[in-house]
Amino acid sequence: MVPGDPQIDGTGERVAFVHKLADAPGSYKTEIWIADAGGEKRTKRLTQGPRDRAPRWSPAGDSLAFVSETKKGFPQIFLAAVSGLRMGSPKTLTKLPCGTLGDLRWSPCGDQIAFAFRATMPDRTSAAAKAREAARESTPPLVIDDPWYRLDGDGVFGSARFGLLVIDIKTRRVREIALGDTMGTFSFDWSPDGQSIAATVNRSPRALFEPWKTEIVIASVRAGSLRTVEGLPEGPKSAVAFSPDGSMIAYAGRRGRTEMYATENLGLFVHDLAARKTRDILAATDFCLMSATLSDCAESGFAAWFRWMPGSDSLIIRIGWHGSGHLASAPARPRGGQSGAVVIHTAPGAEHLPCTLAVNGSRVALVRTAPTEPPEVCVAEIVGREFPVREITKLNSGLCDSLDLAIPQEEWTRAKDGAQIHYWIMRPPAGARAGRRTPAILEVHGGPHAQYGWSFFLEFQLLAAAGYTVVYGNPRGSKGYGRAFCSAIHGTWGEKDWIDIQAITREMRRDPRIDKSAIGIMGGSYGGFMTLWAVGHSQHYCGAISDRCVSNIVSHCGNSDFPDVPNMYWKGSAYSDPTAQWKSSPIARFSKARTPMLIIHSEGDLRCNIEQSEQVHASLAEQQVPVRFVRYPRETSHGMSRNGPPDLRIHRLGEILAWWKRIFASPGSAARRRLNPQTIP
Repeated sequence: MVPGDPQIDGTGERVAFVHKLADAPGSYKTEIWIADAGGEKRTKRLTQGPRDRAPRWSPAGDSLAFVSETKKGFPQIFLAAVSGLRMGSPKTLTKLPCGTLGDLRWSPCGDQIAFAFRATMPDRTSAAAKAREAARESTPPLVIDDPWYRLDGDGVFGSARFGLLVIDIKTRRVREIALGDTMGTFSFDWSPDGQSIAATVNRSPRALFEPWKTEIVIASVRAGSLRTVEGLPEGPKSAVAFSPDGSMIAYAGRRGRTEMYATENLGLFVHDLAARKTRDILAATDFCLMSATLSDCAESGFAAWFRWMPGSDSLIIRIGWHGSGHLASAPARPRGGQSGAVVIHTAPGAEHLPCTLAVNGSRVALVRTAPTEPPEVCVAEIVGREFPVREITKLNSGLCDSLDLAIPQEEWTRAKDGAQIHYWIMRPPAGARAGRRTPAILEVHGGPHAQYGWSFFLEFQLLAAAGYTVVYGNPRGSKGYGRAFCSAIHGTWGEKDWIDIQAITREMRRDPRIDKSAIGIMGGSYGGFMTLWAVGHSQHYCGAISDRCVSNIVSHCGNSDFPDVPNMYWKGSAYSDPTAQWKSSPIARFSKARTPMLIIHSEGDLRCNIEQSEQVHASLAEQQVPVRFVRYPRETSHGMSRNGPPDLRIHRLGEILAWWKRIFASPGSAARRRLNPQTIP
């Protein structure tokens, strides 16, 4: 059971959240539940599913709006009265056509709800497909005039775009707020007086390739007029939010011609609307708002999160640092002529994923997870310097009590060039391999600009329970260690990050409790890249697993849902000067690859196209290197290990266990005979 999207009511006494549960081999059921935030740990189911999400409290706290998709492909907004932990019969607010419903927000006075909606292209609806089937017609071609037509996890949407709509609660009248000709990707927020809405938009005809042209506009809800906020620096922008007094706007972003996904720290900008002045309140720090801690049991927090405190003098933010996810605070304005310091309010050793702040600023609702603790809904009390965090649900406590979970051991090592590298060792529980040296598996995270750390990871626990030592860490390129550490691999994958992976491997070989002749490597996405790089540049490992990899950066630059912008992340471009991309492509060195490999990839992956794995499979098969290729169907995406169908996630884990059992089967296996200990650093 995985909780998510916790929403605290105005008084901070109740939290509504999404309860996700596998209800069939190939599907999940999501319901809206409610929990008492006062400490009694009472929870109650409010809706029956099967596809309910996005609970949102009315400003008065007497009603709850949520999205329900009783008919697949036709999400609607529902509204119900709530008293205590009881909810009345929900009523349908909207009658939207086939499409996708995004974020929704109540107006401050509670009379309207703004929401993002994208109607499905007419010839791509389920009704159109049935009509074609009855008429024995072919599926029509998808004609693309704009390069923005697909997104991993969202699918192929063609020319359809999200619009900003507002519904009047009493009359049920829906109006569109015109934001201009945009990509259809935007964040938005109501002004405190409820008269206007601010939104981040990119109206450039080449918005996909020019993210730095993002603007903030303010739309009058009643008149429909639109004005651009003046005085903002050039750069990508997201997560716009009015200050409670309406005098300022905050947003996450960067300065200059850069991408949103980059090695630069993602800053928190505060813009004074009257003075037309903007400052990055994190500029004097080395913190980044996009420091996601990866897990396969909770949504990774790549999106920036921050909330204004009631007095408009400070903001509560989430930052990732050294493997932990923290609640922190920062002043909105300089104090005494000095930039105020960011204060961290939570203890290390866990991932805190905040979601909502009580209107009175007393509590934050969040999801907390730790290496031996699956996600639970918690509240953080905003008192003093340290915010006490209390668990208000116990959805997984019974399961945890019945399991012998592995506890990671935190370590640091020094790379050959002197860099300090953070990593963890998760040894098998005592009963799994008592008194014996164990095979070990090095896990490399994706991103690469993310971090491993103090979160629950089912895959790691499963491997430890099978008797393997699991080692995972944060090589250069990871977030959570400052800008310089992250930017060390900007456009140069396979250099300093590989030095760091070798340093961790060296520590594994020195560990007296690890069988140094039985060390494997695996990873997904960028972790798949590094796995391929490792086996193409060494004989360090007796087996490998590459999951949803990048193998050829030249081809990847054009077949990902976010195509490469020339001379931005990589020097040159794939079609004019691919020198840098080819130099960092593992496939370029695969004539030297001899390590047995399991390849995992989803045919529906739009982030790292499956052709990346096809190149690897063809190369290994042609060279007669033992290889197994597991392809998951097109209904799955890049994040299948985290949010794919339950039966396919279980199948994937079964394939991983079976592969390592095969590799570590016996000391005389072919894989081990090929290993030359002299080549190991």
